[in-house]
Amino acid sequence: MELLEDLETLRFEDGIPEEDRFWLYLRGRTRGLRIEACAHAVFFCKLLLRLSHLLQPLAAGSLDLDPESDEILKLGIIGSGQLGKQLAFALLKLVPLPPESLRISTRRPESLVELRKQGVQCFYQNSSLVSWANVLFLCCLPAQLPNICLDIQSSLEKTCTVYSFVSAIPLPRLKLLLNHTNILKAQYHFGEDLDNIWGVDKDITAALQDPVIVQATCPYSPAGGIVLNIKWLEGVFYALINICTARNMFHSEVLQLFNKLFLSAHLESCEKDKASCPKFQLSDFLNKTYVMNMFRRRPFPWFDLITVQLKETPFSQRLSASIVLQDHLTRLYYDSFTSQWLPWALEPNKKPQELG
Repeated sequence: MELLEDLETLRFEDGIPEEDRFWLYLRGRTRGLRIEACAHAVFFCKLLLRLSHLLQPLAAGSLDLDPESDEILKLGIIGSGQLGKQLAFALLKLVPLPPESLRISTRRPESLVELRKQGVQCFYQNSSLVSWANVLFLCCLPAQLPNICLDIQSSLEKTCTVYSFVSAIPLPRLKLLLNHTNILKAQYHFGEDLDNIWGVDKDITAALQDPVIVQATCPYSPAGGIVLNIKWLEGVFYALINICTARNMFHSEVLQLFNKLFLSAHLESCEKDKASCPKFQLSDFLNKTYVMNMFRRRPFPWFDLITVQLKETPFSQRLSASIVLQDHLTRLYYDSFTSQWLPWALEPNKKPQELG
């Protein structure tokens, strides 16, 4: 875009009549939505990667866990349009993800030359991709989704987390199409003012290295005029619980992991008063009746993520009631993009009890 700075007749805006230029704000809104979508998917994958670092030594040292189930993070993308392609580059650069952990299924794999050069497998076989991946991103068009769901439904494992970017298809409909409950979907709404911070001359990966843009994508931030429905954040927590449940982890061990995974970035107030630092309890995720009848050496139940994202949960109440917890999660999110995040992830030989 900088090449056209002094060539006004070649700029996109020049061909639009003055009375129609009001609608140019839609460009910023579309770009902002793509940046937010990629940012939140990257954050989710960062959490998955850090969680896997903790699960590996825990599984190796326990007879109650299955070490074979602690596979490496394997991400699949169906669809390689503007969003799918940008997501792939963001995952490789910002998680960061090794190319062998990412595969893409698209009707035009030959168009992904740059990704293939980096070592990413690109092909057109949705069912094969789904049977390999443990996290699946749906980046297709709404009109394509019914046929895709029909194609992959029989290959989809219960433990695979499906992450949908298909905004026109609501969660209950997606649940029916896939016959699957482990589905995440970020939903957004627009504020009254759309700040012109998203830019037009950077790709999404570069944009997510700009602290101002990262701040605007934080779950509780209204900056930029695009606001994330916080039910997505609840879904992320319960999705990670399901991963631990699939590995037969006791709920007490899961809470230890979560306290380290989500609450390691301490606020200044916590440094001064340790008692003010939040800690997760079993009642934060389960209703009181269930908690009273639950044995200590038991996994969490399997959660329907559709229900989590559409209805009130115990965690909804905890999040809304605790500003301190909201601040911790905001700090965690921001630090995950702007600093050397969670150094304990590089210490795979330590168990959670040694880290806490």
